[in-house]
Amino acid sequence: MKEKRKKGKNADAIFRLYVCAPKENAGIFPCGLVRFMKIGFDNNKYLSLQSEKIRERISKFGDKLYLEFGGKLFDDYHASRVLPGFAPDSKLRMLLQLADQAEIVIAINAADIEKNKVRHDLGITYDVDVLRLIQEFRDAGLFVGSVVITQYSGQASAKQFRNKLEHMGIKVYRHYTIEGYPGNVSRIVSDEGYGKNDYIETSRPLVIITAPGPGSGKMATCLSQLYHENKRGIKAGYAKFETFPIWNLPLKHPVNMAYEAATADLNDVNMIDPFHLEAYGETTVNYNRDVEIFPVLNAIFDGIYGESPYKSPTDMGVNMAGFCIVDDNACREASNQEIIRRYYQALNRLVTEEGSKDEVYKIELLMKKDNIAPSMRQVIGVCNTLAAAERAPAAAMELRDGQIVTGKTSALLGASAALLLNAVKAYGDIPHNIHVIAPSAIEPIQRLKTNYLGSHNPRLHTDEVLIALSVSAATDPMAEKALAQLPKLEGCQVHTSVMLSPVDIGTFKKLGIQLTSEPVYEHKKIYR
Repeated sequence: MKEKRKKGKNADAIFRLYVCAPKENAGIFPCGLVRFMKIGFDNNKYLSLQSEKIRERISKFGDKLYLEFGGKLFDDYHASRVLPGFAPDSKLRMLLQLADQAEIVIAINAADIEKNKVRHDLGITYDVDVLRLIQEFRDAGLFVGSVVITQYSGQASAKQFRNKLEHMGIKVYRHYTIEGYPGNVSRIVSDEGYGKNDYIETSRPLVIITAPGPGSGKMATCLSQLYHENKRGIKAGYAKFETFPIWNLPLKHPVNMAYEAATADLNDVNMIDPFHLEAYGETTVNYNRDVEIFPVLNAIFDGIYGESPYKSPTDMGVNMAGFCIVDDNACREASNQEIIRRYYQALNRLVTEEGSKDEVYKIELLMKKDNIAPSMRQVIGVCNTLAAAERAPAAAMELRDGQIVTGKTSALLGASAALLLNAVKAYGDIPHNIHVIAPSAIEPIQRLKTNYLGSHNPRLHTDEVLIALSVSAATDPMAEKALAQLPKLEGCQVHTSVMLSPVDIGTFKKLGIQLTSEPVYEHKKIYR
């Protein structure tokens, strides 16, 4: 491997093209794999099969289907990373094909309202996310029928939230804690159990039960409704739509292992569905919580219907994603990369005291089982080598054509900001010695930060450098050309030698860049 350096006046960063060809070879071949360009998933087939499967399940029960919707209805970036070709809004688009039949009920646990539980991916509390979800669904053209507050026991914050929703014209229902849940089936399936819950009035044959996050009571809401519908003589059914684990992929398939890595903090474990194996002699994959609760669910179904319509947890599912994989190797490679990214996220969470050692150990074990090593993510080695040489924070990005661009810390720019400039220059074929942002334009921003806004760090962060670039684009054709390259960064891989600020992390996320960072702070401080 040799290195080519483009020299110029701008010392803010280094541009490096790593090539794997030996000297005697006349060609130059980028050593980066163009892995994120391979499509492994047929999204159009998925939209068709999935909506057809749900319609089929509705018809099986007659009057109404309560569909517990696990995971994210939109912005499902995990699925799009491990199944290249899966669109992040696929599930939303699929539901839009059923929009005339569907209504949405959002469940939120009263305890999560009380303790201000936060969605870490968005940085907002669950109650605020309920409002966001309602607006997103409405904007997409889906009907949101109501909100149900689960495990309600008169909590003050839950009452306040209920009043707020009702003031907005949103119907709110309350479901209560049931003594002995989930083991005391005779009490659960009685007027003292589900019978005490508010009956959620719905008007459409497909009722989607979704939530801001796990533990919100989606399944219990569905089962409570089945009890009430049955008492009213309405034939209603239950099904579960959860993308992962994918039931018809092998247990140790990287796509399923990536799901374990993603839920390491929840301690979810993929396992063979023993009930399905016994009933049909067919090996399928589910996860521990559904397998453990299935005997109780079966007993509840027996109590409501007289007999259970399902013989296994797999029977309850309607997920068709496994039938839409068109390049298994592409999905395996993408999933291995996702596991590495999840590993670094767990390391970062440990350092920031948001995670645990158990979470890290679990992902390390997954990596050992599948012979996955951080060295398989090429930007890590390049970034850390540069950081060691410069003795300062550095960053590296693998572009879609396999080139690796790097950025280092300077007096003007942070490493991540320099990296973004070098990346758009590379995509725009802009010579490295050409300034797309003049130093004279950067210096006033630095003065603003340090002299007026109280910042101790004069270097521009990623959001600041992009603003400076956009301002320069108004008068400089080269800056305008560089700015136009930003959409090409989506799906690119980045590693940084230090953990980034929330602002920088957010900027990379908005650009669709897949980021990992070494689990170290740039500066040793006891207060941040």
